[in-house]
Amino acid sequence: MAKQPAILVLADGSTYKGYAFGATGTAIGEVVFNTGMTGYQEVLTDPSYRGQIVTFTCPELGNTGINPEDEESAHPQVKGAIARNITFTPSNWRSRQSLPDYLKAHDIIGIAGIDTRALTRKIRSLGAMNGAISTEILDPQSLLSQVKAAPSMQGLNLAKVVTTPASYEWQEPTPTAWEFMEAPLETAEPLTVVAIDFGIKRNILRRLVSYGCRVIVVPGDTAAEKILEYNPDGIFLSNGPGDPAAVTEGIATTKALLNANKPLFGICLGHQILGLSMGGDTFKLKFGHRGLNQPAKNQLPTSDQRVEITSQNHGFALNGESLDDSEAQVTHINLNDRTV
Repeated sequence: MAKQPAILVLADGSTYKGYAFGATGTAIGEVVFNTGMTGYQEVLTDPSYRGQIVTFTCPELGNTGINPEDEESAHPQVKGAIARNITFTPSNWRSRQSLPDYLKAHDIIGIAGIDTRALTRKIRSLGAMNGAISTEILDPQSLLSQVKAAPSMQGLNLAKVVTTPASYEWQEPTPTAWEFMEAPLETAEPLTVVAIDFGIKRNILRRLVSYGCRVIVVPGDTAAEKILEYNPDGIFLSNGPGDPAAVTEGIATTKALLNANKPLFGICLGHQILGLSMGGDTFKLKFGHRGLNQPAKNQLPTSDQRVEITSQNHGFALNGESLDDSEAQVTHINLNDRTV
């Protein structure tokens, strides 16, 4: 089978030539990298990657195919995918479709056959930047002009793009085959958790249900008064894409919820929104934290300075020094760059 030529052009003018997989056309987005050795389907469907072109540092992509159980949302969220080698004939007992066929069905462009190690080193040195993959515009200068016209991720409220349009109750637990270390609920009745959807992943919802919670998912712009009508035992602020400082409605809602004496837990974008609502500020990371293998140091006195291996997928961070020490305590820092 003949391979269709494709090019990748970065905002600094760098050009990489390879071949296409998935759909054809042109895709423009922020080029980032993910260091996970597995979980590519979860990455591609994670709403936290909305508007981004993801470079996979693992040299082989697509080996285990695609299956419906591993999707983190209803469809791919990325603008494009970059790989060293791509598998067109996957081998796995759960596979239902090849990765190239899956991306083609969802009109997502991929490029393979390029030096992803060199690309990752460039992003690490210069920072995440906009770029474009194209099978139709093979002149780098013509493509570069489109890349330079694309908006920066800073200041973008992408949570409003990926949030649910209406409230719903999530009832699906984690499949029994994948459950481990389940914690029995210590109450007779299920705990009600309201999850504010800024781009929530399905597996987060499954875990909450598996722990015995009743989970109500609400849009990211839901007012605090409406959330409190559910009389929740706890409130969850979800992950999501874009700049947390731009999610002004979510910040205002969280400020109001802090006065309601309800437990709040934020992850990724939700954690940053929680910090902003407490008077802190956020900033854009040079190249972000994206992977299954991010080392985080637990600074709680009871942890014995334990280092935990975490999964992270964000391009912004909370400035720990901006928080009032009497109101907040930083418990974990990323050991790669010492950020919260």
